[in-house]
Amino acid sequence: MNLRLSDLSACFEGVIPSIIATASADGMPNISYLSHVVRVDEEHVALSNQFFAKTAANVRANPKVTLIVVDGFTGDQFLLDIGFVRSVDVGTLFDRIARQLKASSAQVGMSDVMRLRSADIFRVHGIEKVPSPVETGSPATGRAPVSLPALSDAIKVIERQAEADEIIDSLLGGVQHVLGYDHALVLIHDSHRGCLITTGSIGYERSGLGSEIAGSEGLIGAAATSGQTIKVSDMSRVRRFGEAIGLEAERTENATRTVAFPQLSTAMSQIAIPMTAQGTVTGVLFIESTERLAFREEDEAALEILVGQAASALRASEREEAAAELKPAVGVPESVIVGREVRVVHHRFDDSVFVDGTYIVKGVAGTLLRLMLDWHLSDGRTEFTNREMRLAVGSRMPEIKDNLETRLLLLRRRLDEKQAPIRLVRVSRGRVRLKAEGPLILEATASDETTFERL
Repeated sequence: MNLRLSDLSACFEGVIPSIIATASADGMPNISYLSHVVRVDEEHVALSNQFFAKTAANVRANPKVTLIVVDGFTGDQFLLDIGFVRSVDVGTLFDRIARQLKASSAQVGMSDVMRLRSADIFRVHGIEKVPSPVETGSPATGRAPVSLPALSDAIKVIERQAEADEIIDSLLGGVQHVLGYDHALVLIHDSHRGCLITTGSIGYERSGLGSEIAGSEGLIGAAATSGQTIKVSDMSRVRRFGEAIGLEAERTENATRTVAFPQLSTAMSQIAIPMTAQGTVTGVLFIESTERLAFREEDEAALEILVGQAASALRASEREEAAAELKPAVGVPESVIVGREVRVVHHRFDDSVFVDGTYIVKGVAGTLLRLMLDWHLSDGRTEFTNREMRLAVGSRMPEIKDNLETRLLLLRRRLDEKQAPIRLVRVSRGRVRLKAEGPLILEATASDETTFERL
């Protein structure tokens, strides 16, 4: 049987190191391990060139090279007869390998050490399966192929949604029901603070809603900054991203204003898919699995289709909300609220909000809650439209343009998750109602002032 490089896809996942054999001009052999081998097309592979001066010198002197790659599922070995073509240190292919290397090495704190010098491209002249003295494993992963009808149905479900929460939940539902992954997060980009904020999640003991990732950190940050899908196929070789945050962050959440990033301690594979709409990355879908080599090529393609649909739906929802001519609700003071007093503290320096001493949220989402409380104080209103909030926040923060609905969604979900005595209830599209269990007291703090207002 004539083997093609596409038949060896499991060999290029970086789970088992490849072996490169070269010889000097006078025939002296040299063998080294390779961290990354990438299939370029059916005739070429690219090898990462990082440290191996002897290997590089041999390749320049004698371009005939032998490469052994190993199937991460079965353990089958394949001998590739390859010849050096050229070396590249810029361009799409180089960037692709460099991103993957940086994301993987960042997991073990070696991003400053494991730097790609160049990507060496080789033509594949022949592929031969290495005979094994023992029976190798089965290539089957126990998972059925992606169902195209199921994928089509999931896309249609996302298309039908009009609100941010419905779109995000439909995306996570598609990940679970179409592809069978039970641990996933949706992180939305916050350009105001230069980070990604967890706005939806499934499968974790702690939802992680409100947890943040720096805009260029780890797999998630790399996917966001590059606009490309990035994955790690064997977490036994790397340190779990976010481990440094740990459980302590949740216990000290009220003091640090930092929500613990959710963790799957037994994760073996991770993938981050950028949510891109009209060329702009608005968020990232992050998925984990307890299986090695969990994310096949067809899974990546299906996930990118789902994510693309969700990103477009979120952008369309945002624009429709911004264009809607919804008038503010008429301010009709309600009867005096009875019950225990509810104390709300807003810190202006980071717009963080605490309700009865419990940290809720910060950033634009915190500004939105303060804004609604101010309006309630001035005219007794309890209903507010997304449009009027967008206009008000935009006047205070001109750089805020998009994703206001997702920030409002984060605020609503954090209040619910914390079982706060203040809730936001969606009344209709683009309109929410503020509910409280008792009279509200607002405390606004800055670096040199504290003011109190009874609501």
